[in-house]
Formats: sequence, structure tokens, C-alpha cells
Amino acid sequence: MANTIEVLVDGGKASAGPPLGPALGPLGVNVMNVVKMINEKTAAFSGMKVPVKVNVDPKTKAFDVTVGTPPTSALIFAEIKVEKGSGTPKQAKVGNLTIEQVIKVSRMKQDSLTGADLKRRCMEVAGTANSCGVTIEGLAARDFQTKLKAGDYDKRLK
Repeated sequence: MANTIEVLVDGGKASAGPPLGPALGPLGVNVMNVVKMINEKTAAFSGMKVPVKVNVDPKTKAFDVTVGTPPTSALIFAEIKVEKGSGTPKQAKVGNLTIEQVIKVSRMKQDSLTGADLKRRCMEVAGTANSCGVTIEGLAARDFQTKLKAGDYDKRLK
């Protein structure tokens, strides 16, 4: 039966220290090889906390690394370069996303979003932006969603 270690690491900056080293050491796996693989797989999420699962077979010492994606809100904050969202999202806005940034975030999260296509996944990202006090293309996120549904951005979604 495989042992599973679940940790939250900085994208591209995992180390053999805590929390990985102490968790992997007793399993007899080469910790540096695991850290190297995690850093390769999380490099795209530099500067963000990334959930990682390491499955280790105790008999063969073989391992595999599964990388999750940061929350949608964290990806949005990284795109607009802010620390956190608005405490009062209806009144105070903290930043503005372009349609290209919405598409980028929806592609990064495509495995965990429920939308069947890019347009629907962009709707989900816009919903999160609305909750965080982020505008899209200079519009309130709800107004952007209305225009997206109407097909105003279809050419840019291709």
C-alpha cells in the first residue's frame, strides 16, 4: 500500500527541509529527487503556494508527484499583482483583469473548473473575480459576464 504525503509548497522552491524532508525521510525515498521533481512541476506557479501529493511505494521506493493548482483567487491576485482581495468587493475594487488574463487563469485551472468549454470556465473565473473585488476589461465582473454570455468576446476566446 502506497504512502501519501500531502504538503503545501512554494511554487518552484520546495526544499528538503520541513515539511517535505521529515515526512519523506522515514519512507526511505531519495528526498532530493522528490524535491527536484516537485520544483520542475511547480515552476509555473512561482511565488504561490501549491498543493502537492507525493505517493511513495514503500517496497520499491518508487514515487510519483501530483501537483494541484492554487486557488483561482490566488491566480487572479498574481495576475493583478496584489496581496489580497477587497474586504468590500461591491464598493472597493483592487484591480482589473484583461480578457487575456481571464483566459490564462481559466486554462491554468481547467482541470478543476466545472465549465465544459473555455467560455464557461471564463465565467467561473469572472465569478471569483467578482467576489474578490476585481474588475474585468474595466467592467464590473457581472457586467463582463453578461457581455461574455452575449458573445461579445467570442473572437478573443479562440
